[in-house]
Amino acid sequence: MMTPDLQSSLICDDVRQESNGKFMLIGLFDAINTDQIPITFSKLCIVTRWCSGEGIFTQRTRIVYPDQVTVLTEGQQVQANLPNEEASATSVEVFLNTTFPKPGTYWVEIRLDDKLKIRYPLRVNQLAKPRHRRESV
Repeated sequence: MMTPDLQSSLICDDVRQESNGKFMLIGLFDAINTDQIPITFSKLCIVTRWCSGEGIFTQRTRIVYPDQVTVLTEGQQVQANLPNEEASATSVEVFLNTTFPKPGTYWVEIRLDDKLKIRYPLRVNQLAKPRHRRESV
């Protein structure tokens, strides 16, 4: 067994798979900009790709609050099966109706066999409400 490398992990609005097996990622983002807090994000996809490993591994994805400890949401365990070191494994996890209760920097964690492989920021920004300017006459 040879532990794989994490080739990529991306957040997007949606993922489609073509008949030839290629994935199309729609609406890549690293921040959520909103007027309204809390905000419920109806669909959030996290696409993860492993390569250069061999064996069967268990991946788990979670989104953590800005305190970097408390888990906001966690995906199901996903198996990554790499029959040889030239193989790759791509997972698409869909998180539905994820509510971000306050602005701040949340953290996406990708774990493999319960070991943290990467943690990266997902910013939730509350946009300033535009001020009404009085026009002088």
